[in-house]
Amino acid sequence: MADKLIPLKIAGIGYCVPETVVTNDDLTKLYETSDEWIYSRTGIKERRLVSGNENAIDLGEKAAKDAIAKSGIDPEDLDMIIAASAAPIEIYSMGCQIHKRLGIKKQVPAFDISAACSGLIYGLSIAKGLINSGMYKNILIVATDNNSKLLDWTDRGTSILFGDGAGAMVVTASDDGVDDIISIDIRSDGNYDHLISLPFSGKNCPLVEPNDVLPSTIKMNGRGVYAFVVKILPNYVDNLIKNSGLTVDDIDYLIPHQANVRIIQAVQERLNLPDEKVITNLKYYGNTSAASIPIAIVESVAQGKVKLGSKVVLCGFGAGMTWGGAIVRLREGIC
Repeated sequence: MADKLIPLKIAGIGYCVPETVVTNDDLTKLYETSDEWIYSRTGIKERRLVSGNENAIDLGEKAAKDAIAKSGIDPEDLDMIIAASAAPIEIYSMGCQIHKRLGIKKQVPAFDISAACSGLIYGLSIAKGLINSGMYKNILIVATDNNSKLLDWTDRGTSILFGDGAGAMVVTASDDGVDDIISIDIRSDGNYDHLISLPFSGKNCPLVEPNDVLPSTIKMNGRGVYAFVVKILPNYVDNLIKNSGLTVDDIDYLIPHQANVRIIQAVQERLNLPDEKVITNLKYYGNTSAASIPIAIVESVAQGKVKLGSKVVLCGFGAGMTWGGAIVRLREGIC
């Protein structure tokens, strides 16, 4: 254990989305809907979906390689891999699958966390604790989901919302004494677990009473989720900033989990932020779960919407219900 906390550096951020685009107009082939109906309620115009045998591990591998390349770190120097997924293709360690795909020969801990769409923030909190303590130096966080494989495509209320994608971060021990995570906080309230569910059903042993086998698809109470998040998230983000000893004026950008434009607007109004300080891209990707924040970071930097060297609030929420926020510094060169 280190005598003093070792600061953390965000060294590289990468992402990957599938090539296949499914628009709102395309969804009219599945059920009664329209582009106007979907867009007016969600802010989504289209989403990227995996095709054929493509899955979350493929997306996660590409996002990880992108983040590692930008970090300048040799993959063999990684000390840990954390995989965050709300819709995993493998129950048994996607982190180990990423380790294999990266061709890393060194035997390092690789494991999964399940905090749904809050997974990136949860993973970042875990990595911060491990690096600050001196236990580990270089950690890869991969948030990757193939939601489309676990949706009921007859359920209009839920299936219109989600897309597939992956985002990754390489975080390391800082060499300049500056910690890029100014503040981080993660929370949950299991009393609202019924709002979003994804049962993985199986059959009991034939020697005992049989059980009811349920469909393994994402179920969501959209109105309930909206009411819960709008009640919790705006004040939570406001308090996160205040408890960090900062003011809203100290924040350059808000990059929230890309779930629903109305939820993002509620946080924006609570903080009284102008449009240019609030980053959204769900119009073209839908809700990519834990991957949405790193996707939004990299894309907004590439488009010139976010200038590096800035202070940014990241916040997310997901099934459980879980939520979390972080105030971070985005250094030059990380994207």
